[in-house]
Amino acid sequence: MNADNLDGVLLVDKPQWLTSHDVVARMRKHLGIARIGHAGTLDPMATGLLLILVGRATKISQYLVGLPKCYCGTMKLGVTTDSHDAEGEVMEVRGVENVTIDVLAALAKDFAGDQWQMPPMFSAKKINGKKLCDLARQGKTIERKPQFISVDAFDIVDLRGDEVDFFVRCSKGTYVRTLVNDFGDRLHCGAHLSMLCRTDVGDFSLDDALPVGEIEKMPIKAVRNRLIAAIEAIPSRILR
Repeated sequence: MNADNLDGVLLVDKPQWLTSHDVVARMRKHLGIARIGHAGTLDPMATGLLLILVGRATKISQYLVGLPKCYCGTMKLGVTTDSHDAEGEVMEVRGVENVTIDVLAALAKDFAGDQWQMPPMFSAKKINGKKLCDLARQGKTIERKPQFISVDAFDIVDLRGDEVDFFVRCSKGTYVRTLVNDFGDRLHCGAHLSMLCRTDVGDFSLDDALPVGEIEKMPIKAVRNRLIAAIEAIPSRILR
């Protein structure tokens, strides 16, 4: 079957330690089509829903990257890292005392709403054409401007020793690991992100996604049947 006329949005469950670019490259190779992109990066450590745009659907990226996103995650209390997650170098270790799930839940409420967030140095954000993460790996820190974000929900789900499970629903551009880092600072014990899974992007759900490896085993016709037409993927409010 000719892959040149493949068009639509493919829901992919990204595994840990693959970059979003890696997933795009593997889908490009499997489908035999060059025109493939994604609508919203996931860090290598993160898993979950990645919207892969195939063919002419790459033109609707601007309508999808801004959709709100939902995450389930785990933070580890008492340890801060330079990247704000488990990939980074440990910067400080502090004791965790008098932390209860009620204390965590009360503090989490303060992190909900519209706010300004400083992008971390370990990020793919570009300043003057250079990725911050590349500069950070060179030991450089440069001035960044805070960006406006909105956290619709920040809920504490469970407390297990020094590990906290949580749920976040937030706007485009929110760095959940930085949210966790700031949360740890407010607790006076520090924290870093140890696990993150993106479960939803707008109305798209991880429940409807397939793992990369499973898609790679599918014939092109079967993948075509899973593509969501571009016109159906664009939020209805935009089409009004």
